[in-house]
Amino acid sequence: MAAIQAGADAVYIGAPQFGARQAAGNSLEDLEEVVRYAHQYGVQVLVTLNTLLREEEYPEAVALAHALYKIGVDALIIQDLHLLDFPLPPIRLHASTQCDNRTPEQVARLRDLGFRRAVLARELSIDEIRAIHQAVPDIELEAFVHGALCVSYSGRCYISEVLAGRSANRGACAQFCRMAYDLLDADMNEVLDDQGQPIHQRYLLSLRDLDRSSYLQELIDAGVTTFKIEGRLKDADYVTNITAYYRDKLDRFAERAKTVSLKDRFAERHIYTRSFEPNPLKTFHRGATDYFLHGRTPNLANWDTPKSTGEHIGEVLEVQGNTLRVRLLPGVVLHNGDGLTIGQEGFSVNGVEGNIVRINKTLHPTPYTLHHTPLYRNYDIEFTQSLRSERRIPVDIRFRETEEGFELSYRSAFSLQQSVFSFPHEPAKNPEKALETIRTQLSKLGDTPYVARAIQIESKPYFIPISTLNEWRRQILNRQS
Repeated sequence: MAAIQAGADAVYIGAPQFGARQAAGNSLEDLEEVVRYAHQYGVQVLVTLNTLLREEEYPEAVALAHALYKIGVDALIIQDLHLLDFPLPPIRLHASTQCDNRTPEQVARLRDLGFRRAVLARELSIDEIRAIHQAVPDIELEAFVHGALCVSYSGRCYISEVLAGRSANRGACAQFCRMAYDLLDADMNEVLDDQGQPIHQRYLLSLRDLDRSSYLQELIDAGVTTFKIEGRLKDADYVTNITAYYRDKLDRFAERAKTVSLKDRFAERHIYTRSFEPNPLKTFHRGATDYFLHGRTPNLANWDTPKSTGEHIGEVLEVQGNTLRVRLLPGVVLHNGDGLTIGQEGFSVNGVEGNIVRINKTLHPTPYTLHHTPLYRNYDIEFTQSLRSERRIPVDIRFRETEEGFELSYRSAFSLQQSVFSFPHEPAKNPEKALETIRTQLSKLGDTPYVARAIQIESKPYFIPISTLNEWRRQILNRQS
């Protein structure tokens, strides 16, 4: 719901079983509610059925696919191609990134098998994406643009299965890539870093988070039709902030679009009201990388911490117990309750006086006073409290006189709902007031997802009680939602 309110065109979500995150499953009852909620905004619901299945699980997975189709799910994201050998419902199929979608040949094969969309491998360069689109133009291409990265190619990781008996391809990853390691040479001696220090208990496999927000136009030109934000197990604040960030970027593309097709693709079908300026540094953030989009780039991993580092806000000049002397960047203001980090150490602000910050724990001076240690904020309490986003659907209202009553319709970009009501044509004593009453009552949409864009009245001024007009409006709008 947070993603939809912030501007998503589609959401992907786990089913009760067989999703690639065991901890992120949802009941069929909840999914049915998600579908109802999403569809009134014209938003698609894509369900992940993307684990590898055991032989005895296929009948249950097929039954689940039919149940999902029945409640109105728009597409299934799958990895296990053996599912195609069973009688699936007539639902769109999207090929999970775990299908190793990195060559034109593989994507063409998926198209021939009936897939309508391929979720591309994260590791592809822009040239490789373009080559796939040129070779297979009749399949949609979905590309990850933001969120956590798996250190293994295309998400096909086996370290968790080997070391813990927990298969990532069964939704049970133990996330060994987010753990600390020593780096040893062939003689089992610790390797030294550039400063001559042993690489000891560092997060050597923990990749930074993907951020391709600067390359959206380039991805569009290469043939990408859908931008995917990785957000499973993230909180609503993260989802709201990051979704709004990309929504705003796409809307600016729409404003600058010169071709009809691009204008149609990003048609203005919603009205957004926000109380904040989206900023990806303000919510969960491990540092950013565009990964392999333009070739191999340095600093893909964050060896210091697998947790959220947040935004760089200045440096620590001195540590004395639970007090820091800091130099903040211009414009940065700290508040009680903010979360700060120095290296792997995290703490919160208890008070601020000038450049002196009191924190909720005692720190030892070394090594935090060395080289003016960078200071980060990974929880901005004022920003978090401001995260509110509302999405409304513009509707055109038409009220028309009929022989035996009146016809009322509400038309949005996604639906048209109308009804004919039998009601006597009783001339109004105050014609001008009667038409204004009709206009006012039919436009009262405050407790609905809708907002009136235009209202057209094709009727003589008749007397209609306010309660009757309200009931007609409720009947139609309840049917839409």
